[in-house]
Amino acid sequence: MRNILLTTLAALFVSGCAVDSQKLQYDVTYITEWIGDEPVVGRNPVSLTFSQDRAYGNAGCNHWFASYQLDGQQIRFSQIGSTRKMCAEHLMKQEQHFLQLLSQIERWDISNIDQLRFWPAEGAPIRVWPEQN
Repeated sequence: MRNILLTTLAALFVSGCAVDSQKLQYDVTYITEWIGDEPVVGRNPVSLTFSQDRAYGNAGCNHWFASYQLDGQQIRFSQIGSTRKMCAEHLMKQEQHFLQLLSQIERWDISNIDQLRFWPAEGAPIRVWPEQN
């Protein structure tokens, strides 16, 4: 019985540490792996970085920027804008999809594999990882 209790406590401790290791942080660049149901394509990463009152990054072709409101697990992006450089058609479609989905985000969480996810009201999330230096 004691071994079961110790094993359970150890598992809770380890899983608690894993979740705490990744939170929504300021001045950390997150690299997007999936935009909804579609994997990110192209050589330029789709990224998100949060400052105290703004979010910004690269949408795959253009730089984007937005205001955001954070309240616990709830998050909303507003006043989303971007530069207007033209790129290959498939990158432009991906960028439009990213910016459209970003405008629909309502909450964020961390998955069981410690991946940060931004959820729209309906559909699959934007899934990101902290940039590895």
